[in-house]
Amino acid sequence: MVTTFSKPSSLVHEIHLEKVGSWNLFKFNESLQLRMEDLLQKKKSDKITIEEIAELDAIGELDRIFTHINAMLAAQDANQ
Repeated sequence: MVTTFSKPSSLVHEIHLEKVGSWNLFKFNESLQLRMEDLLQKKKSDKITIEEIAELDAIGELDRIFTHINAMLAAQDANQ
């Protein structure tokens, strides 16, 4: 059974902080990273369902949010 996600907030339990160099960055846990890669592959091969598109959109939005936050944290650290 595939769980459909309509909101990025439903995925927050799939996020962790990881030490990368001197920074603590927000990262997807391994299962969410693998799920995103699987969905991207399905999309590329045109085998993705409507429900999976919604799930990929939610994961993608969360990815953009955390990429932005991580960039802000790195910039703040660089300015100190």
